[in-house]
Amino acid sequence: MQSFLDDFRETIETAEQRLLSISERQSEISRADGKWTPKQIIGHLIDSAANNHQRFVCAQFIDELAFPGYKQEDWVRVQGYNQEPWQQLVQLWKYYNLHLLHVMSLVPEQTRTKPRLTHNLDQIAWKTVARNDTVTLEYFMRDYVAHLKNHLAQIIDA
Repeated sequence: MQSFLDDFRETIETAEQRLLSISERQSEISRADGKWTPKQIIGHLIDSAANNHQRFVCAQFIDELAFPGYKQEDWVRVQGYNQEPWQQLVQLWKYYNLHLLHVMSLVPEQTRTKPRLTHNLDQIAWKTVARNDTVTLEYFMRDYVAHLKNHLAQIIDA
């Protein structure tokens, strides 16, 4: 688990530097029609952090991994991420994820690896899991980081 956490920290710190090298103007330009701008992608990652923060904490008090989803497109739209300063969004994204890293690091191994029979990761995970498959909180945390890396690549590798 420690190598996963170290990799997550490295991802956050490396991405911050690369993201901050993007100009304010570049952060407002979509890669293609109908696609999010870098600001909107980072906004989506902030929303994902907010939703998963609650999930990662609550999962330590219950025996299931079943949580409400959220309307991602609507969240991005109503929050107007394109109207916020790029540097401010990047910093919020960075510090929220550093906090999630801290939260993840405190989850006891027994809680993190406990098999969960009831879940809705077939609906809310990035890499979904069949409803009848057993899952763990650790899988869900790793899925969160994989989702984050996928979206960062959309900005940084574009």
